[in-house]
Amino acid sequence: MTNNKNKTIVIIVGIVLIALLAGVSYLLMSEKKANRELVQEFELEKEDLENQYTNFARQYDELKLSVSNDSLSSLLEQEQLKTQRLLEELRTVKSTNASEIRRLRNELNTLRKVMVSYINQIDSLNRLTARQKEIIADVTQKYHAASATISNLSEEKKALNQKVTLAAQLDATAISVTPLNKRSRKTKRIKNIVKLKIDFTVSKNITAETGERTLYVRIMKPDNDVLCKDAANDTFPYENRQLRYSIKKYIEYNGEEQPVTVYWDVEEFLYAGTYRIDIFSDGTLIGSQDFTLD
Repeated sequence: MTNNKNKTIVIIVGIVLIALLAGVSYLLMSEKKANRELVQEFELEKEDLENQYTNFARQYDELKLSVSNDSLSSLLEQEQLKTQRLLEELRTVKSTNASEIRRLRNELNTLRKVMVSYINQIDSLNRLTARQKEIIADVTQKYHAASATISNLSEEKKALNQKVTLAAQLDATAISVTPLNKRSRKTKRIKNIVKLKIDFTVSKNITAETGERTLYVRIMKPDNDVLCKDAANDTFPYENRQLRYSIKKYIEYNGEEQPVTVYWDVEEFLYAGTYRIDIFSDGTLIGSQDFTLD
């Protein structure tokens, strides 16, 4: 009786152990399956992320072809290189490394926002370019229409520009030369002249550009030789050649009438005859005056 009871208990315990073993095995198999499915899910997520990075890199190629702005093209190139670098990082990351996958996905979201901003800029530039082309086409059409009826439009425009240029030039008037002796007094005797005082007035001109101007004064002797301290360096450009000058003077022109005085220290031999003063500014002769030394 006792033996039967013990056998029954052993059987019951065996059944329980078998049931527990079966349950544990089932749980282990279920967990393994869940882990396998989770790994597959991670791998699919990583693969999807790689595809998105690859598409981004390809889209930058397409965007670069649609822009002609060098600065914007350079920025697109930088973003494309960044995308390719992150793609290489992604390919070396294990699919189970959740933190890195999450970081790279966040980087992708940032790249997406940047790309959207560039796309908006390119669209704006393209719309602007299209509008400019329309305006240019319209202006060109109107120009050709006008040219058909006004054959001399170009010549009239050229003449008008010349008039405007002439109107904007400075003008030197009231040019006078005073020979001075060593006491800075006016003298008529050539041998006593130690300095030439040259006075003139830059006329009022509201159309001329204001600001600093450089004036070049040439003193020409009766034989047309120019008085010059440094013949090699004291030159200025005029009508595609270099002219020597005697005196260079800087003035601050404000558009109003402005008196100017310059001096020439006589260190060379002067002889009797008719001399000439020429004054230049901005490559233009703005005034001339003869004077005589007896």
